[in-house]
Amino acid sequence: MSKVWKYGDDVNTDMLFPGKYTYSCSTAEQILPHLLEDLDPGFATGVRPGDFLLAGKNFGCGSSREQPALGLKAAGIEAVVAKSYARIFYRAAVNQGLLLIECPKAVRAYKEGDEVRLDAAAGTITVGGQSFSFPSLPEAILAIRDAGGLLPYARAKLRGRA
Repeated sequence: MSKVWKYGDDVNTDMLFPGKYTYSCSTAEQILPHLLEDLDPGFATGVRPGDFLLAGKNFGCGSSREQPALGLKAAGIEAVVAKSYARIFYRAAVNQGLLLIECPKAVRAYKEGDEVRLDAAAGTITVGGQSFSFPSLPEAILAIRDAGGLLPYARAKLRGRA
């Protein structure tokens, strides 16, 4: 079963990936050990592919950096489900192929230990047996996610394979 990591409002990019590493860590391997190290020191060693991250409003506020989204994607986060996102982080996440779902009701409904299941194409998320709808994601965003990010998607489009 996937683990759910839940955090509050205004989780900024420095909490996701400390700014002091901005110019010394650029690859996923360098970023992973520092993910959420100041907010949740056990995250980097405990996160597993398929885990979910739930958060409050304004997730990803702060400075414009690719490392937080790249790190969460590389860690295998299935999706980030939040009440709302900072615009700049949303764009960085799409670029990396990290799936972001805006569903405040699902975040509020989550209780420690609840199982979370996602059907991104159908626009539904199930939390603790309750199903919640969210606006269907544009096909382009799902295609970018499926390709592994914007660059692989664009390369495939240029080659006529997407």
